[in-house]
Amino acid sequence: MTQPVTFDTTTARHSLAMLAAGQAQREFFVNEAFARIDALLHPAIEGEADTAPTEPMPGECWLVANPASAEWQGREGSLASWDGNQWTYCAPVDGMHVFDRSRNCRISYLAGWTPAARPDLPAGGSIIDIEARAAIAAIVDMLATLAIFPPE
Repeated sequence: MTQPVTFDTTTARHSLAMLAAGQAQREFFVNEAFARIDALLHPAIEGEADTAPTEPMPGECWLVANPASAEWQGREGSLASWDGNQWTYCAPVDGMHVFDRSRNCRISYLAGWTPAARPDLPAGGSIIDIEARAAIAAIVDMLATLAIFPPE
């Protein structure tokens, strides 16, 4: 397996490799950028794991758990995407959203990965408005349908 490469010049947010004028082996840099774009464009992860799966399928993406071991050690919190030959690691940035297939919801990154929690429906109170409660329940259900947070 090839080792991750550090590039001299990268984009600020997602470390996409940038070309230099007259650069040799341009395809290497472009292919690395495509691999990162593929992982970051509408990202979805299989789940969170502390070690790489033994037989990943091309396109699988995982959130590296803390603490990580083996080849994922030192990549905690990153997205690890398998391209069929090697893992491409993408460090998270504040504001990033990822769909977590194992939880069936989105998780967000703001100084750490956090899933949204399904809010409690209104209960109690001195005045009960049945129509307002039904509308709130419908909004909560729609947000769960959109995978903003997990279903019940």
